Amino acid sequence: MTLYHIHLVMARNKEFPEGNVHRGYDIHAPLDADGHLDKAAWEKSPSSSTVMRFWDGERSALGYLVHHPKGGWAFDYDPADADDDETGFRLSSHIFKQGEYISIRDHGEDELHTFVIDAVTQVN
Repeated sequence: MTLYHIHLVMARNKEFPEGNVHRGYDIHAPLDADGHLDKAAWEKSPSSSTVMRFWDGERSALGYLVHHPKGGWAFDYDPADADDDETGFRLSSHIFKQGEYISIRDHGEDELHTFVIDAVTQVN
C-alpha cells in the first residue's frame, strides 16, 4: 500500500481573511490513481492511516482516519469516544491534490471549517 502525506491548512474565512497556516491537519492515507481516498487499500491496514490536528499552539491531537459504516470518512482521536470524531464533508468524492478545498466539521460544532490542500507527497 502506498501512503500519501496530505497537508491541510485553514483556508480564508471571516476570522482569518488570509487563512491560517497554524490550523490544519497532516494526514497519512492511501490514494487511488485519481487522487481519491482508497478504501480498499485502507481496509488492508486501517491503522496505517493517521491524522495529526494542529491548532494555534494547542497540543497536537493524534488519531486515525476511519471509515464509518454509513460511508463517510472521519478523524477519530479516541476509539472509545465517538463524540470526538471530526467528519469530513463528502471526503469519499474529493480529489486530494494541491489547491483543492476540503470541509471538516470540528467535533462538538455544527460549523464546517474549510481547508486548502497545501501539499500531497508520497510517503513510501
